Formats: sequence, structure tokens, C-alpha cells
Amino acid sequence: MGSNHQDRNDQDKALQHHQVAVVVVPFPAQGHLNQAIQLSRILSSYNLPIHYVGASVHNRQARERIHWWDPHSTANLHFHDFQVPFFTSPPPNPNSDTKFPSHLQPSFNASSHLREPVATLLRSLSAKFRRVVVIYDSLMASVVQDVVYLHNTEPYVFHSSSAFMLLAYIWEAMGKPFDDGIFSREWNVPSIEGCFSREFLNFMAGQHDFAMLQRGALYNTSRAIEAPYLDLLAREEINGRKKQWAIGPLNPVNISQGMKPNDEKQRNRCLKWLDQQNPNSVIFVSFGSTTCMQDEQILELAIGLLKSEQKFIWVLRDADKGNVYERENEENYVGRVFELPKGYEESVKDRGLIVREWAPQLEILAHPSTGGFMSHCGWNSCMESISNGVPIAAWPMHSDQPRNTVLVTQVLKIGVVVRDWDHREEIVRSGSIENVVRNLMASKEGDDIRKRAEKLGFDVRRSVEDGGASRLELDSFVAHITR
Repeated sequence: MGSNHQDRNDQDKALQHHQVAVVVVPFPAQGHLNQAIQLSRILSSYNLPIHYVGASVHNRQARERIHWWDPHSTANLHFHDFQVPFFTSPPPNPNSDTKFPSHLQPSFNASSHLREPVATLLRSLSAKFRRVVVIYDSLMASVVQDVVYLHNTEPYVFHSSSAFMLLAYIWEAMGKPFDDGIFSREWNVPSIEGCFSREFLNFMAGQHDFAMLQRGALYNTSRAIEAPYLDLLAREEINGRKKQWAIGPLNPVNISQGMKPNDEKQRNRCLKWLDQQNPNSVIFVSFGSTTCMQDEQILELAIGLLKSEQKFIWVLRDADKGNVYERENEENYVGRVFELPKGYEESVKDRGLIVREWAPQLEILAHPSTGGFMSHCGWNSCMESISNGVPIAAWPMHSDQPRNTVLVTQVLKIGVVVRDWDHREEIVRSGSIENVVRNLMASKEGDDIRKRAEKLGFDVRRSVEDGGASRLELDSFVAHITR
């Protein structure tokens, strides 16, 4: 009888899930797209129908760059490829006054035209399901504003940045309504000066007009990383009485090195190369999909890596365009060519690998030979590095990255700074890069930082297991939206 009762409960839950549809609305930048599709992957495992919406070019980009998962294998996931007005992106400008990727702004602006097709989809789903749950990136609030006209539709905001950064931003914008010693004076938390272009600040302000739509908030972070800042974000003067859930990390955290494709030819050359190296002996150098460095800075970085005498994988490629496929059909198009000193690649061939194509970052960070990550400190990269226990050499470029750097290096103490934000307009010379790499990879201080990173990585991975804090919050969110 008990078994029959349990079966009936399971059937009731399954029926409830089938009566709820989830619509995910990502922001069209790679770090945001990746987090949103990972969230979709996880929610689909709860037997919920997931509708991932966006411009067709960005949906394609998300599908092709997803780590360790074939979205076509999941029947619960439905991509809606909407058309937006044609836009052209200027090439990335390495000599811009700020490193913010202003060349992507036309793509961001075009996303505002998703409002009408998203509203049409919501109306259609609203007529078929008991409840429609809309999870939208905090930078896409204006696109989902029509949820207010549908009685059975609930919006939830998804924050793809750290709780630390978000709290600092809100706390300052509110005039610092309380002070619990949340930001130590010793940390030197930077202002947002130089982090964004004026046009993007206006774009963000346009999203704030619809901030009150949300019924609750989701964070791609873990209480193992940011419990104090999540608690402060939950305070009534900041969050009202709305619910929040810290459900990260969203990226896969158990990438076994033994679980590789049967055909060795399919394995990425970076991983094959790492297989030949000693544990924790390689620093991975990659600055994300929006960073555009000056030629002079690239030269200094090349020399610094050479002089450090440490092993490295360096992803040397230009920033994404708004449409990453715009030139793919143009004959002989190669994009910006990065000139390294003559004979450089030959001189480092025994201890360095230079990658000019898209690299499998998550798999590289999960590899036991990777012992450090020189990064721009975008939150997606931070979470991937933290969850794999890899310490960070932080080189912030724009947006939330300067404040993420403070969290990583001063609060969590799992990294070192390559360039302080106050000196962002200066070229980092090869000697400084050499010293940072050696400090992280071949010193007692670096070993201590690595041990803290490994301990935090263990705690974070445990948080997404059954009974862990992030898993419990995820279960709580699903229970809430299927109530």
C-alpha cells in the first residue's frame, strides 16, 4: 500500500510538472548565453519543458559552444529562433579608451526587438499550460515586460554576475542604506568608472524600469562561495520579500578525464597536450569572448610567458563580433592576425601551446595538469575555475570584472592580481607578467593559494550534489514553480 501511495505521489508530481512551462530569455553575450543554456539543461532534467528564446544567430552560438552536452539529445528543450532586424557590428577596437566591447552594442540593441515574438510565444503557452515561468537575464527585463498582461505567467530574474558585485552595485545605488562592515576598506572595491560605455549604461538603465516585474531571483553562485552577500541581498530593504535561490555553479562539475570520445581523433588537441604534462604544471591563459588587446600588450604577454619558464596554454584570438558567423562564408577571411615575435612559437613549443581557435575552456580547467588560470574574471570563467579548484591570475578588462577580481583575490584569497584596476590604462610589462605567473605557479605563496582554491572547489562541487546547499535551493525553486 505504501508503494502504491508513493507511485501516486510521483504521478501527481509528474502531472504538475507537465502543467508548467519554462521560458528562458538570455542576454546575447557569450558568458550570458552559456549560463542560460546550462540553466536550461539542468531544469530540463526535472522533466519540465524548457523554451530557450533568442535571435537565431545567438541560439546557434549557444548550441555550438555548450560544454559537455548535446542539446539535441534532450526532448524537453525547445529552441525558438527569432529574427531581429539586421545589424552589423564594427570590428573590435583594441585601441579604444575603455575595454568594454562597444562593438557588440548593435547586437544588444537588436535584442530589444525580441519583445513582440516573446510576447506571442508567452500568449500561446499561457493558453496551454497551468503556469508559464519566465526566467530572464537581468539585462533583458524590457523584452519580457508583457508578462503583466498574462494571469498565469510568473517572471523570475536570473543574475549572471556574482552576488558580491551585485550587492555592491545595489548598495551604492541606494545610498548605502546600511553598513555591516560588508566591504572592508582594505579591499579597495573599485567604482564602476571605466567599466562600461555610456551607451551601455543607458541600455542598463532602460532595463531597470522593469525591475519590479520579477517574483524572485536566481543566482549562478553557491553559498559555499558567497553566503554573506546572498544573505545581505535577501534583506527586505534590498529585496522586499521576494524569494531568491543560489543554484550555482550551473556548469558541469564532474568532468571525468576518463570519459572521453571513443575516437581519439575527436579529442581536442589542448587536452591531448595536457595529458603529457605534470599535475598542476600548466597555466591556462584566456580572456574570454569580449576582450580585445592591443598589439603591444600581446607582445608583452608573449615575452612574459616565455620568461616565466612555466608551461602554458594561451588562447590568442580576437573578441567575438555581434554575429560570430558574419564572415564565415567570405572566401579567404581570416580576421585580425596576431603577430608574435619571429620564431616565438618554435621557441616555446616544448612548454607552450598557442591556440587561435575556440578552446574547450571547461575541459581544460578540469584537467589535472592545469594549475592556474590567467583570466579577465568574467563571472562565467570565475565559476568554472572555482568549481574546478583552479586559482586565478586576475586581469580585469571591463563590466563586473574589476569587482569580481576583488572577490577572488582579496575576499576568497584564491588568486593574484595581474593588473590593478587603477592602472587599467597602462600596458602591463613582461616583467610584471613573468613575476605573477611564477608567483602563482612556482612559489610557496602560489601553493597556498592553490590549496585554498582546491578546498573551495571541493565545497562548491559538494554543494550541487544531493543534499548540498545549491541542490536544495534548486529543488526548492522547482517545487515553488510547480506548486
